[in-house]
Amino acid sequence: MIRPALLLSMAIAVTAHAQSPVVSDWGHYGGDAFAQRYSPLDEIDRDNVARLEVAWTYRTGEMGEGFARAGKLTFEATPVLAFGNLYLSTPTNIVIALDPATGRERWRHDPQVPRGVHYSEAASRGVTVWEDPEAGQTGPCRRRVFEGTLDARLIALDAETGKPCAGFGEGGSVPLGPAARATGPGEYLVTSPPAMFEHVLIVGSAIGDNRGVELERGIVRGFDARSGALLWTFDPIPDTPGHPTYSAWRPAQAQRTGGGNAWAPITVDPGRGLAFVPTGSASPDFYGGERLGDNAMANSIVALDALTGAVRWYRQLIHHDLWDFDLAAQPTLIDIESATRSIPAVVQATKSGLLFVLDRETGEAVYGITERKVPASRVPGESAWPTQPYPSTPPLVSHSPLTPDDAWGLTFWDRGKCRELIRRYRNEGAYTPPDTAGTILSPSYVGGVNWGGLAHDPASNRIIAVVNHLPMIVTLLPREEFDAQLAAQRDSGEYPHSEFATQRGTPYGMRREPFLSPWGLPCVRPPWGTLVNVDLEGNRIVWQVPLGSTRGYAPSWLPARDFGMPSLGGPIVTAGGLVFVAASMDSQLRAFDIETGKELWKTALPAGGQATPMTYRAGPDHRQFIVLAAGGHGGLGTPRGDYIIAWSLKR
Repeated sequence: MIRPALLLSMAIAVTAHAQSPVVSDWGHYGGDAFAQRYSPLDEIDRDNVARLEVAWTYRTGEMGEGFARAGKLTFEATPVLAFGNLYLSTPTNIVIALDPATGRERWRHDPQVPRGVHYSEAASRGVTVWEDPEAGQTGPCRRRVFEGTLDARLIALDAETGKPCAGFGEGGSVPLGPAARATGPGEYLVTSPPAMFEHVLIVGSAIGDNRGVELERGIVRGFDARSGALLWTFDPIPDTPGHPTYSAWRPAQAQRTGGGNAWAPITVDPGRGLAFVPTGSASPDFYGGERLGDNAMANSIVALDALTGAVRWYRQLIHHDLWDFDLAAQPTLIDIESATRSIPAVVQATKSGLLFVLDRETGEAVYGITERKVPASRVPGESAWPTQPYPSTPPLVSHSPLTPDDAWGLTFWDRGKCRELIRRYRNEGAYTPPDTAGTILSPSYVGGVNWGGLAHDPASNRIIAVVNHLPMIVTLLPREEFDAQLAAQRDSGEYPHSEFATQRGTPYGMRREPFLSPWGLPCVRPPWGTLVNVDLEGNRIVWQVPLGSTRGYAPSWLPARDFGMPSLGGPIVTAGGLVFVAASMDSQLRAFDIETGKELWKTALPAGGQATPMTYRAGPDHRQFIVLAAGGHGGLGTPRGDYIIAWSLKR
C-alpha cells in the first residue's frame, strides 16, 4: 500500500524551498516517517543511471584534528531535506546546512564537544528537523534542527540560522548523562537522530559495551520539543515493581545491570502515536551469569505510547543475549495485504540475519515465529537460554554449524590454517555461547543486518537489505588470567585485530577478533557481504548478490574480485527501479536493478562510503540528486575523508 505521505510527496511538485518535513522528498533519517528508505522519484532510472555524474562536492573540514579518538571517526550521516536546506552532522556533531542544489554552505554550528575525551564511539548518523504546528508560532526556532551529541547533550538549533534555541533547556541544550547513571566521560552518548511525534522529541543512547555489569541505564526519554522539559522516561530493564517485566528478573540483578539501550534510530507511527524502540543487550554482552533469565525487554522491539512513554507491547527477538546481538537496525513500518485486510506491520531485521514481521498494533507475528533449541553454555556460572525465536521468513545468513570443510583460502596453505582454526574453536551453529576455549560466532555481532537497516519498495512489497556474513571469534578469559595477562597479550603482536574488554563484576574478561586467514581475508568462503531482495508476500529471497570487491584488501599479487565484502551502511530504493548503496569496504557507490539484482552503475568514492545515501529534487528544474557522505569508518579501516557528494544526470 502506498501511504498518504508518499502520495502527498508525489502529488505536490514543489521545489526544495517549500518543503516541510512532512512533504519533503527526504525529510527524515529513514526517508519518511516510516523509515522505508523509498523515494517516489523516477527521473533517474534503469535506462539512464549510467549517465550520472558529480553535480557538486562539499567538504566539512572535519578530519579529527585534536580529537582523542580520531582513529575511530566514522562519517555515517544521512542528510535530510527541509525548509530549503540540506541538514547533516559530522562525526563530532558539527551541524551544517547546505544549499541542496549547489552544495554551498549556508550555516554551521559547532556544539564544541570536548575533543580530548576518549569516546566509546565517534559517529553521528544525522539530525531531526521539526516545524512547530501550533498556530501563531513565528520568529526564531519555529523551525528547528535537533541533534544528540557525543558528550550526551540534546541540542536544538534554529533551522534558518543554526543559532541555539534559547528557550530549549539551558541555552539550547539539555544534558542527558546524569539521569542515566553515567559512569565516566565518553561512555554514554547519542549517535542516532532523535525521533519526533507531535511536540515530543524521543531519544535513546549509545553505551560503551562490555566494561562491566553496572553500566549506564539504557533509558529512552521523551522531551518537549519547545522547552526541552522531560515528559517521560522508559527503562527497558525493570527499575520498580510496577515495571511490566519486573517478575521476569531477579530484582538485585536488575538494579545492577545496565544497557538494554536503544542506540539505533527509533521509528514513530504518526497515525497511531506509537514509538517503536529497538533495544540492545543488557550488560555485558558476552557473559550473562550476573543477569540470569531471558532478560525481558532487552534485545526487543518495544512499542511505546509516544506521548506518555507507556508500554503498549513488546516482543523479545533474542533471549539472554550472549553475542552482542543488539537490535541495530531501525524498525521499518509497512503494510501487508492479506486476503481480508491490510495489516499495519513493523519489520525488524537482526544481526542474526532474521526478519521479524509483527502487527504494529498488537505485536503479534504476521508471519509465524517458533522457538528452536540452541546450544547450551559450558561456562560455569552461565545459563544460556535454551531456545531462540525463529520467524518463518527466509533467513538472510546461514545458521548451520561450521565444519572444517567450510574452510576457505586463496591457497592450499591458508585454507589449511583456516581448517585448523575451525577444528580448534567451538561452533555448533547460530547462538553457540562464548567459551573459555574460544567460540566462532557465525553469524557474528557485525553479521546479518546492522545499523544500515532496510529499504522497502511499496510497489512490490519487497525488502532490500545489506547483509554481512563475517564470522568472529570470542574468547572468555578467567578473571585472574585476564588481569594478569591483558597487557602482555595486547603487546605481544599475536592479536593484531583483537579487542579486549574487562567485563568487571563478572568472573571473565573477553577478547574478540574477526575470523581471518593469515592473508587477512575471512576463513569462510565468500560472499562476506551481500545485497538481498526479499519478497515478503511470497516468503522468498528474490535475489542475493555480492556487495563489494577485494580491491585494496587482498594480497598485491591477487586481482581484485567481487567476492562481496563486509559492509556498514544501508540501501535506498527509488521508483526508477533502482537500489542505491555504498556501505562496502571498497569505497564505491553502486546502483542495482531492483528486479534482477544486476549492477547497472558504480563510481569510486574519495573515501569510505559507510553511510546510507538519500535522494531529492532541487533547483529551478526540479533535478533529482543522489547524495552520500563519504568519510570512512574507523572500525573498518576504510579511507578517511570529509566529503558530501551529490550526483545528478549529465545534462
